[in-house]
Amino acid sequence: MNKKEQEQKHKRRVRYKGTHPKTYKEKYKEHQPEKYEETIAKVISKGSTPAGMHISICVNEILEFLQITPGQIGLDATLGYGGHTKEMLKCLDSKGHLYALDVDPIELPRTRERLEKLGYGPEILTIKQMNFANIDKVAEESGPIDFVLADLGVSSMQIDNPDRGFSYKKEGPLDLRLNPEKGTSAADRLKEVTQPELCGMLIENADEPYAEEISRAIVAEIKKGTEITTTVQLQHIIRDALSFIPMNKRKDDVTKSCQRSFQALRIDVNEEYEVLYEFLEKLPDVLAPGGRVAILSFHSGEDRLVKKSFKRYFKEGIYSEISPEIIRPSAEECRINSRARSTKMRWAIKA
Repeated sequence: MNKKEQEQKHKRRVRYKGTHPKTYKEKYKEHQPEKYEETIAKVISKGSTPAGMHISICVNEILEFLQITPGQIGLDATLGYGGHTKEMLKCLDSKGHLYALDVDPIELPRTRERLEKLGYGPEILTIKQMNFANIDKVAEESGPIDFVLADLGVSSMQIDNPDRGFSYKKEGPLDLRLNPEKGTSAADRLKEVTQPELCGMLIENADEPYAEEISRAIVAEIKKGTEITTTVQLQHIIRDALSFIPMNKRKDDVTKSCQRSFQALRIDVNEEYEVLYEFLEKLPDVLAPGGRVAILSFHSGEDRLVKKSFKRYFKEGIYSEISPEIIRPSAEECRINSRARSTKMRWAIKA
């Protein structure tokens, strides 16, 4: 064995630098919750989400409403990290069946393995890599469904991984696809978008107040021949486009505009409104009589679609009852998990 081969064989993993690791890969302890429980507990106690993990939101509120009993058939339309799924499976007590869907080919196998280690195999849990717009396909196999949960938020492990390109905070490819094996990346989408189209996208998908300035700056860069391929590139363009904002407001406004702009692009790339609309249209047909559905949304566009659908079907007598107002996570939950703050929960019961 030559020296180069020896170096490759004995290459050590990236270790914590001091007591506060900064990069995603340096946080190896956070990626192994079963091995480093103390580290995970410390991170969560500070109101942060450990790298590679996702803290489920409104668990108590969801379970209180769904009233799951052993023997029922249920659906977690957005599996993610599997936190909600695990709690619903506990309620089933090994009787009945739960179906779970996710389009993410990277995180889905990890979640499947995590749940299998907890004892939730195919006899009680069926996991499908499928968009939740196709719930009618699930119902063909499951029959009428007694309870449904849809958590419309992007999972923390997707946001935090710079390789996925969901966050403006870290250098990564400008991708933003929930399934990076299909569709058009955000970088490619920007190459073909017009300025009016991009401006409308920022307004409709994120209520961006500086949509005109940001869209003009992005399209101007592309016309100059600039290829916007990374998250930080886009962040810098947004920052420069807002240089007219007074210094005492600029940092905060730029941060919020970056968040909204990335959100708007993500919604567009993944056709999230179209998918949600299709899901809501099919939902009454898959629910059993008396079946219950809870939906968590995280921005006004999603919530408007859910509210409109629930009210329409309630007026038509298809839903016997809908939530009279949005339900929000408790102040204590928001303190522990800052990502819970924008959560809105609505529910409906099939007649």
